Amino acid sequence: MKHVFVKLLFIMSLVPLFLHADVQLIKKENSDSNVTLLVIGGIHGDEPGGYFASSILATHYNIDSKNLWVVPNLNQESIQKNSRGINGDMNRKFAIVNSGDKDKKIVDEIKEIITQENVSLVLNLHDGNGFYRKTDKGNIFNANAWGQTCVIDQCELSIDQPFGNLNTIALEIKEKINKRLIEEHHTFDVKNTNTKFDDEAMQLSLTYFAVTHNKPAFAIESSKNLPSLSQKVFYHLLSIEEFMNIMGISFKREFELNEHEIDKILKNYGNLSINNNIFINLNDIKKSLSFIPIKSESNEFKFSNLLGSVAREGRSFVVYIGNEKILTFNPQYFGMGESCEGKFEAIVDGKRVSLDKTSDFFVNDDFSIVKKDGYRVNIIGYKAVGRLDESDTNIKLQDFDKKFSVDVDEKVYRIEFYKNNEFCSMSKVHFRQDNAK
Repeated sequence: MKHVFVKLLFIMSLVPLFLHADVQLIKKENSDSNVTLLVIGGIHGDEPGGYFASSILATHYNIDSKNLWVVPNLNQESIQKNSRGINGDMNRKFAIVNSGDKDKKIVDEIKEIITQENVSLVLNLHDGNGFYRKTDKGNIFNANAWGQTCVIDQCELSIDQPFGNLNTIALEIKEKINKRLIEEHHTFDVKNTNTKFDDEAMQLSLTYFAVTHNKPAFAIESSKNLPSLSQKVFYHLLSIEEFMNIMGISFKREFELNEHEIDKILKNYGNLSINNNIFINLNDIKKSLSFIPIKSESNEFKFSNLLGSVAREGRSFVVYIGNEKILTFNPQYFGMGESCEGKFEAIVDGKRVSLDKTSDFFVNDDFSIVKKDGYRVNIIGYKAVGRLDESDTNIKLQDFDKKFSVDVDEKVYRIEFYKNNEFCSMSKVHFRQDNAK
């Protein structure tokens, strides 16, 4: 199997101001077949079950036969703001989108993807209000609810279209999901909007665009009334797996499909690289950091998490994983050193070691950075009185001002390297134990 990360046009703006992102498409392909499932998350930014599920699908599943394409974060700016759509409802722009509409580029690109010849079936992931019931049973359980449904626009496509029996497939999905419910009242059902005749709003939607181009399409709606994100993601992944089974797509996942395992994955935010000279683990990081050395423009932000993004808010930069604010940092602008060396040496617990320029290293008792000619070391949170260069200085945990720590446990601190007053790189020291006594 080959894993292909396809970025159409400029997928993510790599400048400090978070500009409009285009479509991120992840392909997991095999050469045995052109049968392809396309899964789309994040058309509505306030429906996190869909986009977190699609991200996990793209990163924690291996596809052994046939093909899986995933768009994890279609409407990324709205995801950041936890908004249905900051430029209006993107899912109502698939019949007509105005030339000046800020969503036009994304809508045009996802249309192009949907209509590619080898796309065999489309899933659009949502979180809907309430719990759908065919008869009214209260404010939450009623026929106007969308939650816990497999939504179809019509019963079938043309008779010779593979997977075109939409109603039959949706009923099968419903039966399979209802055998794996977390709570009895989480039951799934099929909701047929009969779009062509009964629902003018849905005539503008992504799934109706697909079916009018003879592409089988379904919307999966977990319920916004479920008590946790992990439950929403569970039902989305369960639904997707059943669609893959119907399509004959063989897969393996790297975890057990249950709330506990999903919750662990959701809490792993991964890493952020800035300009390839700063690497930050986003797990257990403080909510706010100051004086992060970056360029005044054209910074490059790379995430290990597919839902990672950066937005400029006032003078600060805000780091998101999906709709969650993970970190706010204030910049300090520097030129970037072009001829910096890639190694440095340190004395760690009495032993001399060589480390890469962005290494994290671990200390039991104390450390010092060995002086290198032409370079200046700035150890954030440690103040060497009367010295600008803090190399060749033996430092213990107790010597740090803990408000400058990177982590919530106050054991990790930044070490910055400069050459001719240009920033070279950042490393981090981790203290294994509290030696402040």
